[in-house]
Amino acid sequence: MPAFATDSLPAAQAEADAPAGVHPEREAVPRRLLGAAACGWSAAALALAALGILALGYWTDADLLLADLLYDRASASFPWREAWLTLSFGHTFLKAVLTALAVLFIGAALADALWPQAPLDRHYARLRLRVIAWAAVLVPLVTSLLKQTSNAYCPWDLARYGGAAPHLRLFASLPPGVLPGHCLPAGHASSALWLVSLVVLWLPGPPRRALRALGLCLLPGLALGWMQQMRGAHFLSHTLWSAWIACAIVAALVALLQGGEARPASGGISRRFQAGIRCRAR
Repeated sequence: MPAFATDSLPAAQAEADAPAGVHPEREAVPRRLLGAAACGWSAAALALAALGILALGYWTDADLLLADLLYDRASASFPWREAWLTLSFGHTFLKAVLTALAVLFIGAALADALWPQAPLDRHYARLRLRVIAWAAVLVPLVTSLLKQTSNAYCPWDLARYGGAAPHLRLFASLPPGVLPGHCLPAGHASSALWLVSLVVLWLPGPPRRALRALGLCLLPGLALGWMQQMRGAHFLSHTLWSAWIACAIVAALVALLQGGEARPASGGISRRFQAGIRCRAR
């Protein structure tokens, strides 16, 4: 039975049938945003980061010490809680802008799924858009769902800072009669942490460049998380867990979605030429 998949065409046959001056194997580009080795290193880095954040929140008092610096004992309040910068600008305006941007990416991906757009036929363009759109949905959603299962309280709820709740570390059990606090991970930061997915715009590429891009993409979410810490709404570890969740989701999306998108590069043999190639019957 004849086959029609150009991937099965022998290299010599592809070279012979290609137009003059075209060398498929020479002009091919990597098929995936992340290769198997890069996926393995990413998983290892995520595991180490999780251990580090766990140690920070479980075996140190870094969360409390930082919150102590932001809390004013004289007024028994967090001075930045109602400030324009952290409340109106950081919590309201920026969240609205970032949500609108997320909707644009989601809408573009949906439109392309229904009516494929020619500009997205370029290398990785469609895959990148889908990773970003899925991250815009999943990062806030997963963070919110995990938050609803958490016992941890926000700083401003703690007796240490004028509230009534106990300080609970990760995996700590609730004291009898105490309701869960639902404050871990940081939900507001996730409205910007989906931007981590923009790192795919630098993939595939040199690892150092990708790491610099990752750091840049993390900054907006970490900034919003810091503003919430200033308000007494979250601890440092809450924000770090949200950042970890976002990175893990994006890594998983790349690994899952790139499998369905992998195909020969159109730069080596034109798409029109590829469509006309048929392997001979065996």
